[in-house]
Amino acid sequence: MRKGLFWLLAVLITLGSAVYQRMTGPTYPLRVKAGFGGAVEGFKLPRSAETGGDAVVTVPAPAPVEGWLEWKRFKTADDWTTAPLVREGDSLVGRLPRQPAAGKLVYSLHLRPGPDSSLVETGKQVVMRFKDPVPAWIIIPHIFIMFAGMLLSTAAGLAALDQKRNPRRLVLWTVALLFAGGFVLGPLVQKFAFGVAWAGFPVGSDLTDTKTLIAFLFWIAALVAGRKGRPARPFVIAASLVTLLIFLIPHSIRGSEFNYSQPK
Repeated sequence: MRKGLFWLLAVLITLGSAVYQRMTGPTYPLRVKAGFGGAVEGFKLPRSAETGGDAVVTVPAPAPVEGWLEWKRFKTADDWTTAPLVREGDSLVGRLPRQPAAGKLVYSLHLRPGPDSSLVETGKQVVMRFKDPVPAWIIIPHIFIMFAGMLLSTAAGLAALDQKRNPRRLVLWTVALLFAGGFVLGPLVQKFAFGVAWAGFPVGSDLTDTKTLIAFLFWIAALVAGRKGRPARPFVIAASLVTLLIFLIPHSIRGSEFNYSQPK
């Protein structure tokens, strides 16, 4: 395989998996639609917010459309609270009270074309998670390095399939990048956002942390198997496939979650 085609294929596979992971994650805004007067409006309901203030829900809806939010703390026996949407120009805006880091609210949106009209269904309940702000000097390198690690993981797998290439150097770079992104910067991101550096196996159930650990262990096996410059193709292919598959798991599944039952 020519070098240009080799890297183009690696980039396309990595971009595709990264976009899929991002868009299927539980903190990615939920796309919904609502129809008024024969026209259908598409908009997004947020599922992530920062603890610095109330979460804002904005709905594009021309007058005289009105609506409200119903919300309560996630996984609690709280009563539902109703919060009216306030008109701001051609939009309706609602606010959900800020929560502690990793705290979650479950909410639903209700709309109707006018005061005397029937309700317009807009979809199921939405879960929103709050997080503390993460400095750009941590989150940007973390994202960049993890993407680079995924890219070189894919490239190493493709190189292992090509008998004319030795994937050893790509394996070394993959291990280095996954370590830096997943075990140095990753815990820093978690610490800033949710107050804990590691929430995966063996201390927790966070799938993002756990899948990073699994991928890294497979690459360590490929690294050891490739001692003295051996290509270790079966190990590299296995590590690359495992990394691709587990990083298709949506980001933030079973992530950090504040326990409201604990005493304050």
